[in-house]
Amino acid sequence: MIATQDIGGLEVFSCLPTRKSRKQPLLFIHGAFAGGWMWTETFMPHFAAAGHPCHALSLRGHGGSKEHERINWLSIADYVDDVRTVIEALDIDPILLGHSMGGFVVQKYLERHPAPAVALLCSVPPQGLIAAQFHLMLQKPELFLEINRILAGNYTDTDTLRQALFAGEVDPAMLAEWLGKMQNESQRAIWDMSMFNLPNLYCMHRPPMLIVGAEQDTLVPAFLVQSTAHTYGEPCHILRDMGHAITHENDWPRAAAIIDDWLKRLTP
Repeated sequence: MIATQDIGGLEVFSCLPTRKSRKQPLLFIHGAFAGGWMWTETFMPHFAAAGHPCHALSLRGHGGSKEHERINWLSIADYVDDVRTVIEALDIDPILLGHSMGGFVVQKYLERHPAPAVALLCSVPPQGLIAAQFHLMLQKPELFLEINRILAGNYTDTDTLRQALFAGEVDPAMLAEWLGKMQNESQRAIWDMSMFNLPNLYCMHRPPMLIVGAEQDTLVPAFLVQSTAHTYGEPCHILRDMGHAITHENDWPRAAAIIDDWLKRLTP
């Protein structure tokens, strides 16, 4: 069962195991244009059933959180502060799992705070978005232009969303629901991820990392996920025949299984 609470103006979803467990809590951080809701139907119930207390926040300006009116002025540093606010309020020391922009937020979090372990899922690489933007512009110029329209506050359609996020067959009802929850993203945060506030690798805490990408990802191509893995000296897991939204592809349990195996190996 998913419960929702407000922590300092931030929307926080929680899904707890039905039995007491000593397994470490998980905190999920969503990507651009999304909110904490993206974890509630698949990953959170799955990992709670495995014994992990699960929490997901909507970063400020997203979902049911505060400061929507300031969305274009919000920075990655603001998002890092949000993660810390939730961790302190819940009084937990969670494993952090970040998707796309959320993975970038996790990397910036590690500059200022330790974490027991982190998973970067289709994450913006530490070198930033520039390579991904040029790759998309050259490979799919129409999609590149449409994403810039979304950044400007315009809404897209289900065909564009399917092309951007999914590789396999998509349930039309799920796609329509996702489209209804999507929103514009902070232009300042996009600039931060492009070149102006990249992770300082020399200042970062380096906990155990899991790095996962998707073979058919058009937004963070697999070669950039491999670059992230090389930067951190970690193995790279690329999910075949899957797109960027690994939480909602029909075959999402394959992604969850990789995380399951990694979490088990973390247990002393």
